[in-house]
Amino acid sequence: MLTFAHLWIIALLPLPWLLRRILPVRKLTKVAVRVPFGSRLRAAMADRAVSKVTHKTRRQLIPGLIWLLILVSLAHPQWLEEPISKELPTRDLLLLVDLSGSMRQEDFTNTAGKTVDRLTAVKEVLGDFLMRRKGDRIGLVVFGDSPFLQSPFSTDLNLSAQLLDETAIGMAGGRTAFGDAIGLGITLFEQSETPEKTIIALTDGNDTKSQVPPIEAARIAKEQHIRIHTVAIGDPATAGEEKLDEATLREVAETTTGSYFFAADHQQLTGIYEELDRIETGKVNTISHRPRRDLFYWPLLTAVLLSLFEKVLWIVGNSSGSRPLKASGLIRVNPITGKLELDT
Repeated sequence: MLTFAHLWIIALLPLPWLLRRILPVRKLTKVAVRVPFGSRLRAAMADRAVSKVTHKTRRQLIPGLIWLLILVSLAHPQWLEEPISKELPTRDLLLLVDLSGSMRQEDFTNTAGKTVDRLTAVKEVLGDFLMRRKGDRIGLVVFGDSPFLQSPFSTDLNLSAQLLDETAIGMAGGRTAFGDAIGLGITLFEQSETPEKTIIALTDGNDTKSQVPPIEAARIAKEQHIRIHTVAIGDPATAGEEKLDEATLREVAETTTGSYFFAADHQQLTGIYEELDRIETGKVNTISHRPRRDLFYWPLLTAVLLSLFEKVLWIVGNSSGSRPLKASGLIRVNPITGKLELDT
């Protein structure tokens, strides 16, 4: 669509004509030769006079067009392209996935009815959950002996799902540093400008390696307006380092106004992520932009070409008018009548 950034400039179109009427006429002193037979000379040359209409047209029409084209160029014509829409993320969602040795326990049944380990079940369900998070930036942190950033915050959900699928049990160590994983998440959120910040932590063991206790890390997260949802998987009756510390996971969630979930099998785990999908409703802010392509140089170029054309006409007209008269066009005196006559 054609539009003008400064359309009001077109109102200056009659300005040259107004100035011509308002300002006084410039007086020019012309050099002339007076001869006693001037009237007879003008009568003899009457047939060679230049058409006044043609001269007036060339003198006013072309400059008028040039002035109009200059105004159109100054009005800054632009062509509006089709709108381009962009979706802005409204939430940064960080996933904390436990890769400790206890995740090897095969006590989950997948959708195909096959018994799989806990991490495999998490990948299947969490992968579907990720693909429904349109409008969110997803990050992935894995933890064992220490937490590691597997995927930075990104709106590329396929990338996040792929990096999740590439994780393996024990790649971060055999023990559980849950509190340190929360601490790493808090550090990652320091660069976040989204209004909502959420952590979903999934673990099947108690904290045995962290330098910062999970409860203390949760208090710091609350001060940074970060909500933590905790998902506990596995058997609560397990003893030793693989024991499920439900009390700590529940307190971490409550401290940050989050939710605590427990999943003992694949079906419960699926229901948990459906509930999380409902709680953390995806929101998408869309901004639209219409690119503008400048067109001012086209009327400006046309004005320059018209100006050059006018100069060429003036040069050609003057050069043709300065040519000497041919012999057939000589003025002579009739010897009988004594009048000036033009030879034909």
